[in-house]
Amino acid sequence: MPPENHAAYLVNPRARPLEVKSAPYTAPGPDEIVVKNGAIAINPVDYGKQLGGDHLLGWLKYPIVLGSDVAGQVVEVGIGGKAANLFKLGDRVVGHAVGMDKRSSKPSEGAFQEYTILRSHLAAKIPDDLPYEKACVLPMGISTASCGLFMKDYAALRHPISPYEHPSNQTPPTAFIVWGGSTSVGTNAIQLAKAAGYEVLTTASPRNFEYVSELGASQVFDYNDPNTPSAIIAVLKNKTCAGAIAIGKGSLEACIDIVAAVPGRKFVAQTSVPLDAAKVPGNIVGLVGVMMGYIWWNVSRTFHAKVKGVSVKFIWGTDLMENEVGVMIYNGFLPAALASGQYKAKPEPQVVGKGLEHIQDALDINMRGVSAAKVVVTIWRRIAILDL
Repeated sequence: MPPENHAAYLVNPRARPLEVKSAPYTAPGPDEIVVKNGAIAINPVDYGKQLGGDHLLGWLKYPIVLGSDVAGQVVEVGIGGKAANLFKLGDRVVGHAVGMDKRSSKPSEGAFQEYTILRSHLAAKIPDDLPYEKACVLPMGISTASCGLFMKDYAALRHPISPYEHPSNQTPPTAFIVWGGSTSVGTNAIQLAKAAGYEVLTTASPRNFEYVSELGASQVFDYNDPNTPSAIIAVLKNKTCAGAIAIGKGSLEACIDIVAAVPGRKFVAQTSVPLDAAKVPGNIVGLVGVMMGYIWWNVSRTFHAKVKGVSVKFIWGTDLMENEVGVMIYNGFLPAALASGQYKAKPEPQVVGKGLEHIQDALDINMRGVSAAKVVVTIWRRIAILDL
């Protein structure tokens, strides 16, 4: 008899709070595992969908189980596929739940429930001393950063080296720019680029300079300083730049100007758009105004990049589910990197409660904004496998 499951559902457009109720327990396919969630983390797309209704991720059918970031314990492993070669019952894992992606669109793969289906190539074993609350901050951040850094149609950087591997060559480090280094995506981009052998230049607010330096950035600049693009250009004038990842307001324009002016690849991976779901009007007139503003920004950004000779491409953080990058990161690099301490589960979790009923509070807190932190809800504490 399958275990009893519960989920926090978005039952219709803009409904709040999320409705906690019984949910089906789904058995895993050959390349899947079922995880009993110990903790989940919040991402902007979660409250964006709640507030934006069918204007965002319109393919999802109500009731919806939102959420992407999970950490927990494996309670069932799919038979006849790759999952059985990677995981066993009782393994502690972190994983990227892709239920909101159009290529899935399945409630069983949403994070905001007690039992979630994870694809085996998007899950990684975690050390016993890494709490679920700390581990669950990783998935969306590391997936998005990995897509921008390593996918062939993006920056296409060398892959990161685990502590048990040795680089095949000793070429001088090439620089890579991470604009917005203290964000969830930024903290992962810094660590990944560093592990791949690149010198990382990043931006942050002054209070987070030490934080991003400890993650591996060689130089840090204040993103609020209008002279920062010129300062980065000056540092890079005698170096080769492998491109940039742009995170946050004003980041794209700055990164375009920088990579256009220095030697190296003229490419920027884009993570942000100037739309705040919390401020999108509910009426049609206001919505049209916001969308017209966004269209104008997009056209002007495209023209700016073209004039500068820079390629820009927006990142979809779930794209690694369909290429070699997901396997490389989650099955190859991350388990050993976490176990050795080479890779840190960052940013720090801001735990707001225990239980699915606290997810709405977490969404509201995340919407108001956090710095160098990620909002987390504890779902369950670890149990012995004999108790399953």
